[in-house]
Amino acid sequence: MPERAIRLEASWLAALADQFDDPYMGALREFLAGARRSGRVIYPPGDRIFAALDLCPLPAVKVVIIGQDPYHGPGQAHGLAFSVPAGVPQPPSLVNICREINDDLGRPGLRVDPARGCLESWARQGVLLLNAVLTVEAGQPASHQNRGWERFTDRIVTVLNEQREHLVFLLWGSYAQRKGAIVDRTRHEVLTAPHPSPLSAHRGFFGCRHFSAANTYLEAHGERPIDWFQIS
Repeated sequence: MPERAIRLEASWLAALADQFDDPYMGALREFLAGARRSGRVIYPPGDRIFAALDLCPLPAVKVVIIGQDPYHGPGQAHGLAFSVPAGVPQPPSLVNICREINDDLGRPGLRVDPARGCLESWARQGVLLLNAVLTVEAGQPASHQNRGWERFTDRIVTVLNEQREHLVFLLWGSYAQRKGAIVDRTRHEVLTAPHPSPLSAHRGFFGCRHFSAANTYLEAHGERPIDWFQIS
């Protein structure tokens, strides 16, 4: 089956156009093409590589959540950090994210359904679910690190920092916190916590109350809050 065409939403394409002409991006394209020619399976499919940007145009971003790289299991990665397609079981980090939403904002009759893990509705509300690395080889976590994606997504963070105001950055874990170190804290709200992985969530992710804090900040700056319970 031929690889599905890569696309990129217009506002992001305009903001990032110079990156596609840079030699590092040419090298990244050749790396991906070579991997596919050799028969290796790459996640997510080509038309989902930029899904986080496609679903959340630059002017619409309210909240930024930074992950590391896509899920590497079959049927999991679909271009949004921490998210899986509808019907796919929640991975462990997402289980813990949903637990924190329930603890932070939940009440009887208003809880995240543990059978649901697709966060596309978050993206459509203005949550940019950005992985630092946008592709991965099947079964090989971190296999596409240091190939150029980090430079590309660093540029995305820079664009957000410079061109927007009053965004909320949710930086979970040391990797995301390093990537978000350039964010101007006088222009944006930056909330940090340990990663929601089962290895670290008990060290401060649980109880961080980032979801209510993000909504409080958005409302204080005239923005509609995020409905964090909208998970399909």
